[in-house]
Amino acid sequence: MKKLMLSTLALCCVMAFAADKHGDKERQEDIARHRAMAAAHEGAAKCLEVGKKEEVCEAELQAACKGLAIGKMCGMKHQH
Repeated sequence: MKKLMLSTLALCCVMAFAADKHGDKERQEDIARHRAMAAAHEGAAKCLEVGKKEEVCEAELQAACKGLAIGKMCGMKHQH
């Protein structure tokens, strides 16, 4: 069991190191992408707040996120 835990910890460290090989340009692009996704989700929340139908707000979210994230929920899924 201890050996498995150490192997898992080592693998996690290697993965974290490998994932952090982005340069400054890629990091700035990631930051911009996250901000754009956040703005799209804020827009979806405001859409729902004013009483628009969920389908309308979801369509607007999908349009705002086109090309930003993986999947039709703009990189986020939740319980419904």
